[in-house]
Amino acid sequence: MTAIITPRRRRGTEYLDEPGVDGAVTVRSLEDVARANRYFGGKSAPLAELRIALRELRTPVEGEELVLLDVGTGLGDIAASARAVAADIGIPLRTVGVDASEPLARTAACEALATVRADALALPFADHSMDIVLCSQLLHHFEDRRAVTLLRELDRVAKHRVIVSDLRRSWLAASGIWLASFPLNFHPVSRHDGVVSVLRGFTRRELQEMVSRAVQRQAHVRRRPTFRLTAVWTPNRTG
Repeated sequence: MTAIITPRRRRGTEYLDEPGVDGAVTVRSLEDVARANRYFGGKSAPLAELRIALRELRTPVEGEELVLLDVGTGLGDIAASARAVAADIGIPLRTVGVDASEPLARTAACEALATVRADALALPFADHSMDIVLCSQLLHHFEDRRAVTLLRELDRVAKHRVIVSDLRRSWLAASGIWLASFPLNFHPVSRHDGVVSVLRGFTRRELQEMVSRAVQRQAHVRRRPTFRLTAVWTPNRTG
């Protein structure tokens, strides 16, 4: 019965992961992703965890700001919303985005986001230099060995909190994103990659075990609406 609801995890091939993809297609597809995030929880899930973290952390000294690193920032839409969430709580928050794609890094920078073009598997930041490290819908792009490396890098640069948000795998989610892509006028690349992304997603247990294996920490993994998962932990400062 479980297999009927939750398909076997499979890699597939996402067009945007392939080298040489036209920059205009990349930006257009990420615009589709940003739109899907607004409607289907890709934005609300990590921001819900961020709100919890900000209320717990506040700021170490009055007048200082917290710094959030958004790894795989795409168009910078989640980072921009993170600043709005922090402002609503009354906490100064500075955001820094990282993306491996030059067109995306350039586009995010145009949205007033300080952006670095870099490999998420080798982040160009010192240990524990970022108060909060956020990584949304990036983990499923990597096969397991490299995904573990990514989690270790997030843990390494984070000072207070790591927030990972990704897709919860199911046939219903895969068929739902396919059907929704037509009225939302997705680019064909976005439509294809959306389904592949869902089938690369995780179960709650898989994500919990992957974090534990990577950083030897017990993450708090929550199921979020519209087939999302979030994993949150305090970084390992002795590793």
